[in-house]
Amino acid sequence: MPDWSRIHRQKKWGPWTLPLGFCSAIYGIGVKMRLAAYKVGLFEGKPLPGFTVSVGNLTAGGTGKTPAVVLVAQWARDQGKTVSVLSRGYGAQGGQDVVVVSDGERICADVPMAGDEPCLIARQVPGVSVIVSPSRFRAGIYAHERFGADFFVLDDGFQHLALKRDLDLILMDGAQPMGNGHLLPLGPLREPVRQINRADAVILTRAGNPSSVHKTLTWLEHRFPSMPVFCADHEPDRLIFPCSGEACEPGFLRDKRVVGFAGIAHPEYFEKTLGQLGADVIEFKRFKDHYPFTAQDLEELIHVKSAAGAHFLVTTEKDWMRLPCLGPANADLAYLSIRFRFLPGQDGVLRMIQDGLHR
Repeated sequence: MPDWSRIHRQKKWGPWTLPLGFCSAIYGIGVKMRLAAYKVGLFEGKPLPGFTVSVGNLTAGGTGKTPAVVLVAQWARDQGKTVSVLSRGYGAQGGQDVVVVSDGERICADVPMAGDEPCLIARQVPGVSVIVSPSRFRAGIYAHERFGADFFVLDDGFQHLALKRDLDLILMDGAQPMGNGHLLPLGPLREPVRQINRADAVILTRAGNPSSVHKTLTWLEHRFPSMPVFCADHEPDRLIFPCSGEACEPGFLRDKRVVGFAGIAHPEYFEKTLGQLGADVIEFKRFKDHYPFTAQDLEELIHVKSAAGAHFLVTTEKDWMRLPCLGPANADLAYLSIRFRFLPGQDGVLRMIQDGLHR
């Protein structure tokens, strides 16, 4: 299995360059034809009966989109709106046209049926319905008719042109926004860079270190001078031991010997986070994004932990959602929850939403 994270950052030629470059050219033609069809009116996006915010990106994963969706949904809920998150449910196997992941009061679907990200959002935002469907329009109409939703958060929606939105937000990794700059599959780009112009605002993520995003900020200012740009970061929130329900501050990991593992778009970011928390990361196992963990995988990870003399097995909250049922043998397994926050003075996106609601 190719290491797509590495390939998408690789700027030098390698054994995959020519075949993937050919596939990227074909993909690019398809993208341009689709965009042109919407531009000339051959296809048209449908509006929902309420305010719609799209949270998406230009690249294939890795920008920390899910915590941003959670923040927007929580904010709108706290403003008194009846909120629904609409997702396509990557990896969902339910086979249904519309799946209610949460009705706002209880979780109604599991990860195999709905996908890990919608289930994670449903856990983190009580009082908000979460609906999965290949058609976000049908999902939104369902949420409006059944739950009275009047505020819709479109998860991973920048490319979902079939649905109109009132505000289009793009998330970009502050340090590595475009990878090697190529379209899929040779690079991480879903669309040409110039399509950033379609957005209403850009949010640079993992921007806690100003020096790491300076180059990206300068590039955006030069290439898209009228585009509002805001900076945000992902910070560790809590360390949860699911078998016991115990919750600790992230600093609990300082000087602890841990084996980490992750199956996300950029597992190296999680490994780096563990190190920044002061954990002694003896070993780190990387899996492909959305990897479906099995009981055998968990047994092997427990064996690695025991052989290494580590105190804990630590993973991400999204990966924990995909783990098989835990038992007493997993008492030393923990997951780290992440909170999305705007840097001081950078929360203008929420004001943009508020202004849109007033209009």
